[in-house]
Amino acid sequence: MKVRNILALMLFAGIFTSSCSNKNANQKIAQTSPDSVSDKKQNTMEMTLEMFNERIMDMKNNPNKWAYKGTRPAIIDFYATWCGPCKITAPILDSLAFEYKGKLEVYKVDVDKQRELASMFGIESIPSLLFIPIKGQPLMQVGAMGRADLEKIIKEKLLK
Repeated sequence: MKVRNILALMLFAGIFTSSCSNKNANQKIAQTSPDSVSDKKQNTMEMTLEMFNERIMDMKNNPNKWAYKGTRPAIIDFYATWCGPCKITAPILDSLAFEYKGKLEVYKVDVDKQRELASMFGIESIPSLLFIPIKGQPLMQVGAMGRADLEKIIKEKLLK
């Protein structure tokens, strides 16, 4: 009986302690000002089919030959909101978009919302990353990549 009471007391103390720490965390979130939230906006841009035709390549008028329209190299991240590896890749790409701002464009394509655009590239696995140099053919990489690998491709293939 005493052992049961001691275990119940320990369990109660553990719940109380974790509730207090969650309360403090919630207070910190509530104290965040709207200005500081807007400072942390994403550096990547959601892409639609229309935007792709305007900024990357006009697939309607030139479907058979790659002709990049952009003025800077680009990365297009084909992702889905439910994809675990995509969630890991997203903040890395966002950080790189900030770091290479003015030198590189980073776009995101939600394959669930932009099915036609995803099917144009035959996207079957996500994340899939399309690396687009100013001149030459784009390079498709399937699967999540670490920051070092992404930086290597950016430096060796896109900004060379």
